[in-house]
Amino acid sequence: MDKIRGLLLVIPLTLLAAFVLTILPLPDWAIHWRPEWVAMTVIYWNMALPRRVGVGTAWLLGLLLDVTKGALLGQHALAMALIAWISIRLHQRIRVYPLWQQAITVGALLALFKLMVLWVYGITGHAPGTWLYWAPLAASILLWPLIFVLLRRIRRRWCLSLA
Repeated sequence: MDKIRGLLLVIPLTLLAAFVLTILPLPDWAIHWRPEWVAMTVIYWNMALPRRVGVGTAWLLGLLLDVTKGALLGQHALAMALIAWISIRLHQRIRVYPLWQQAITVGALLALFKLMVLWVYGITGHAPGTWLYWAPLAASILLWPLIFVLLRRIRRRWCLSLA
């Protein structure tokens, strides 16, 4: 019963926290450096519990991200589904990497995420004009070890496992 309650409570709460961090107001100097909280959280849960948090969940979260950011509907959903599929396919490899190598791999996934979003921006004629579009990627790579350790501690505390 605790496992079911944990799955129904813990994962949605961590995703809600990621959404809150995504919309939280930041000072002017930090706006461009906001990490990709939702994408990092989805990648973690895809790696930790690939049978519980899948591509469909990532797609729905991407749609919510589209609505939250006022983006073209499906823009973030497509990118989120793609990185979820890749992280699920590679989860057994990524899980055994040391944290620095995980951060690089997650950085590559997030770069693909940002590239997919940029592609849709370009098609619609709203491409960003500065290199600061890529700044969240650097912030996310630097924060990945902290996010991984925190979410792993939460997962272990609630005894959420692959079984």
